[in-house]
Amino acid sequence: MPTFDFQLVLSDVTVMTEAVAEALYAAGCDDGTPFSSAGVAAIGFSREANSLEEAIRSAIANVNQAGFVVSRAMPADERVYEKINQELGSSD
Repeated sequence: MPTFDFQLVLSDVTVMTEAVAEALYAAGCDDGTPFSSAGVAAIGFSREANSLEEAIRSAIANVNQAGFVVSRAMPADERVYEKINQELGSSD
């Protein structure tokens, strides 16, 4: 089964605390790495599934089970690309 890498950004969570991380882990997000930066909390996943959509939907279900809401899903490395493209002055 393939592994898909992506991030889920949490709504209304600005700092990834130990309590939040533990709740996510207990709800099945044990294949994710919780983090926060610049007032945004997210989880980076490497999840096995039959498709990317299945991987993302199952991770969202786990986050919801932990009592949190996902505001958006994004590629695992989107921020790196955005930062580098800004530095390069790319408009594409």
